[in-house]
Amino acid sequence: MPKNDYLIVGAGLYGAVFARQMADAGKRVLVVDKRPNVGGNVYTETVEGIHVHKYGAHIFHTNDKRVWDYITRYADFNRFTNSPVANYHGELYSLPFNMYTFNKMWGVVTPQEAEAKIAEQRAEITGEPRNLEEQAISLVGRDIFEKLVKGYTEKQWGRDCKDLPAFIIKRLPVRLTFDNNYFNALYQGIPVGGYTKLVENLLDGIEVRLNVDYLAEKETLDALAETVVYTGPIDAYFDFRLGQLEYRSVRFETELLDQPNFQGNAAVNYTDRETPWTRIIEHKWFQFGKADDGSDLSKTVISREFSSEWKPGDEPYYPVNDEKNTKLYRAYRALADEESNVIFGGRLGEYRYYDMDAVIAAALDRSEEALRRA
Repeated sequence: MPKNDYLIVGAGLYGAVFARQMADAGKRVLVVDKRPNVGGNVYTETVEGIHVHKYGAHIFHTNDKRVWDYITRYADFNRFTNSPVANYHGELYSLPFNMYTFNKMWGVVTPQEAEAKIAEQRAEITGEPRNLEEQAISLVGRDIFEKLVKGYTEKQWGRDCKDLPAFIIKRLPVRLTFDNNYFNALYQGIPVGGYTKLVENLLDGIEVRLNVDYLAEKETLDALAETVVYTGPIDAYFDFRLGQLEYRSVRFETELLDQPNFQGNAAVNYTDRETPWTRIIEHKWFQFGKADDGSDLSKTVISREFSSEWKPGDEPYYPVNDEKNTKLYRAYRALADEESNVIFGGRLGEYRYYDMDAVIAAALDRSEEALRRA
């Protein structure tokens, strides 16, 4: 008999929540991860008292009380509110698009004036928008599209806005109020002590083996458990036999600066096409410039983000959910459905972009389903 009930491949949020649920149900669990640390892409490392988001900014937000009540059992969360700033050639605008944005853009003061200006500029698009450019103009007008959408989006996706599908930007938030909270979420914040501490708490008492390449040792590792929970890339699991799924990737240039304040905000988006990075994150502001003990932080850490085409060996970040890749994923999903005693989960295992609360919800649902069937 295998030593464990579950072998969980990946110590990110999905794997850690699934492992916690199974361990609490009395199941024998082993977690392995290719990286030298737990946390997956929410991993934070501490530099000069600052919890640096190693794989990009992660701001927890949810309207799901079940998820909030669950995750706050493993960490206290601060009251961080995401209010990014857009920098267009030195002009600063409030995000998401709200009355502060419209006042800076056009000098309007009332919601009625802003609404009239947007309606005037929307009029150039007639009929159903055929691409992202037309969709954005139909939502916020030409001026905002040119300054705050076009350059940023083209850097992020590596394609002209006319060549991107309209659906990418259909949920663009437009507010005729002075609310600059980016997320429409009841619960929001950052775990005190960083995300790594949160994941370590989820995995407390569970055997974790790091620096383990599951696919290189698959036969040996599979023999250690009755069921495998796989959170890696689904195409890699099948040795890319049907072809490679595509992603967008992100590269970070991170600096420790001997100054207390670089930009005065956690996130500043650079929306012109000429600036090579998409945004700069100043990590200390996720924790209000304070160390865990409440003391002021005299230094700061910034990360410039560069969006890029993904190639094998790069970190996969955003699935390219176009028609070609969706068709290929469905073919891999059909292969996955034929696998016995293997559960595919998470952002890479399901080839979909997940917010953190959705990852947790999916892991809770799948673990509860597995326990019902046991």
